[in-house]
Amino acid sequence: MNQQQGYLERGYAFPTKRYCQVLSLKDNPALIAEYRRIHGAAESWAEIREGIRSVGILEMEIYISGSQAFMIVETPLEFEWDKAMEQLAHLPRQQEWEDYVSRFQQCAPGSTSGQKWKLMERIFYLYE
Repeated sequence: MNQQQGYLERGYAFPTKRYCQVLSLKDNPALIAEYRRIHGAAESWAEIREGIRSVGILEMEIYISGSQAFMIVETPLEFEWDKAMEQLAHLPRQQEWEDYVSRFQQCAPGSTSGQKWKLMERIFYLYE
């Protein structure tokens, strides 16, 4: 599937909740192309994917438009964001990954994922 066809969403047999975040990338086409490449299945680090799941995150997607990255995180209802981000920050290789990707991102050196990505406020939904 692609952006015109839409993207499949994984369903769960239990209720979930969603967090949405935004991050500004450096406005440099070569860096953005590299950022896209390193997030592909062949390049992303297995330890990072495992760590994300180990803190209770069920699914994570990153979308990009220009120099803006948008992340959707799906979790069980009992998930505690601050607690999970603290756990994530201390997992093996996590800070190494954050330092590696920071060259593409508009962020302070040494920032954790929880510090770089800014939670977004939902202002509309069409569920009812």
